[in-house]
Amino acid sequence: MKNIEDINKEEIKKLLANKSITDFNPGDTVKVNVRIIEGKKQRIQAYEGVCIAKKNRGINSAFTVRKISFGEGVERVFQLYSPNLESIELIRSGKVRRAKLYYLRDRKGKSARINEKIKKKIGLDIAKKEDSVKIEASTTEKSQDKKEDLKK
Repeated sequence: MKNIEDINKEEIKKLLANKSITDFNPGDTVKVNVRIIEGKKQRIQAYEGVCIAKKNRGINSAFTVRKISFGEGVERVFQLYSPNLESIELIRSGKVRRAKLYYLRDRKGKSARINEKIKKKIGLDIAKKEDSVKIEASTTEKSQDKKEDLKK
């Protein structure tokens, strides 16, 4: 007989076969595209804000997004594997040291900001450094040639 956990894992695999979910953490600014049904019409609405909490509960996983709308703080809880979620886009990664950022509820303005996590791409940085070294070497050779020409 199957456990509930096994059934949930199978359901998650089925849901992820249709769509991919980007990996994000609390502190990240995300743009959640939600499918909204109004009467017979269906549309997609974007909700952009800071992820302040994430609950990993298998198929019942959820995350909370907070944004400031017309000077009021608005929070919305989304089910991670809901069919109403069209997509989740990662806008910027935040540098935080907590799993739940509920303290942002009490803050306003600059104190509510979160620093951005800077991700270094090792392969690209090395290539850029080598190119800059080559450029510097060629410019120094040119300047030395000019100096010699001036001396003559």
